[in-house]
Amino acid sequence: MTLVDLVLFGLVAALIAYAAYRVNDVLVYHWNWSRVFNFVIRVDEDTGSLVPNLLLQGLATTLRLAAWATVLATIIGLVMGYWRTSKNLTLRIISRCYVELIRNIPPVVFIFIFYFFVSSQLFPVIGIDSIDREGALVTNSVFQFFFGDPKLLSNFLAGMLCLALFEAAYITEIVRAGIQSIDKGQWEAARAMGLSRFNVLRDVILPQAIRKILPPLAGQFITLIKDSAIVSLISIQELTFLATEVASSTTKVFETWITVAAMYFVLCYGFASVFRYLEKRAAKANR
Repeated sequence: MTLVDLVLFGLVAALIAYAAYRVNDVLVYHWNWSRVFNFVIRVDEDTGSLVPNLLLQGLATTLRLAAWATVLATIIGLVMGYWRTSKNLTLRIISRCYVELIRNIPPVVFIFIFYFFVSSQLFPVIGIDSIDREGALVTNSVFQFFFGDPKLLSNFLAGMLCLALFEAAYITEIVRAGIQSIDKGQWEAARAMGLSRFNVLRDVILPQAIRKILPPLAGQFITLIKDSAIVSLISIQELTFLATEVASSTTKVFETWITVAAMYFVLCYGFASVFRYLEKRAAKANR
């Protein structure tokens, strides 16, 4: 650790101490962490064991949203990314319009427009609203582990689709850049061997492009975890939405949001560390 590091750590510590002083003495704020921690984990009155409370339940919903939205966004992004590099003008126009539309609309506006369209128009058509919320299909533990409370299934799916379509626009550009980063000579050599464009893409280009795509995709997953807070505006009961409820009911605003910020930080930093480790392993394997 250098002198510069020590100075920076000292400045950050001083800033935190000053902020705590301003909150405690100037605003006359009375800290009470126990009231907020009770909403993280609680004691079950029937069994006497510790069980997750609202904030941990919201964190679980955030993870579900991020995981499913990433899977769907990656599928859409791969297709749209390929279309962005296609020789077919129609496919290029469709993918370009999709990317430009999403990237040039504020996320809150997009979420509101798409959410109300999906909830009121799409879900009734495909039968989501008619699923029996008390049936064996949705009340089993496996379904609830992957999708949460069956009674909130429509809200969860709507939020997941909104996030996926929003993030897919950025994944599209990641995929396009990865494909276009491969030297054109490899396209020409593969086509000279008699391979079709699809086979060239599948067997030659994508295996090389994926190595370049994976690191930014990992970063996009972490970004999606943070962006999931947007769906709290449409009453999806993820971490930010439930934190708002806890802060309102306990009136402990600072404790609630500091706790939530710490939960987001631990989650995102944990995934970043895992992805960094996997990236190093992949780099060693490719040598």
